[in-house]
Amino acid sequence: MRLSRIIMALTVGLAVVAVPAAAGAAQPQPQPSPTVTDPPQPPPYPPVLASLTVNRPTIFLGETVILTGRNFGPNETVDIVVSVTPLAAPAAGTARRSDGSTVAMTPVAFQASAPLSFTARTNSQGVFTRRYTPSVTGLLTFTATGRESGRTGETQLRVLPKRKPHLPVTGSSLDTPMKVGGGLVAAGAILLLGAFAWRRRNRFGAGGVN
Repeated sequence: MRLSRIIMALTVGLAVVAVPAAAGAAQPQPQPSPTVTDPPQPPPYPPVLASLTVNRPTIFLGETVILTGRNFGPNETVDIVVSVTPLAAPAAGTARRSDGSTVAMTPVAFQASAPLSFTARTNSQGVFTRRYTPSVTGLLTFTATGRESGRTGETQLRVLPKRKPHLPVTGSSLDTPMKVGGGLVAAGAILLLGAFAWRRRNRFGAGGVN
């Protein structure tokens, strides 16, 4: 009787211990979470490109052009640098720099109005205009760079030697032809008077003989 109680107690104890283990084994095991992929990103927008244009591609020395810059930063300062490439060998009245560019031998006051570096200011739309009167001949390259935006634009201008003006015909240019014409008229008048005098003398001479 005592032995059967001991066996029953051991059986109950083993059952109590086995129940939690079975319950733990029956519970579902946590599964690793699936990898979350990032949503596709939209393609990057193309960078904004600034532009610089000139209203006339070719001018004569002394004429004025208008530079126009677009797509720069709003209300920013733009630095403009001018580089000069000679079109041909230096002509009379020009001098060559150490870097190979040429400078027209013009008055200092005229050269001062055409610097090789200057600035412009854009409006709220990133646009600026600037008048420029070159003082050198050659192929001029303008490079504009925005100080805040870093955007750049470039354009070229061909400057030819100054045209010779077509002078109107003046009294001084007619002086020599008029003198020649006047001399011919005077010579004709003398010849005409001589012919009249010769005819008159011959007429009276013929009457005296009869």
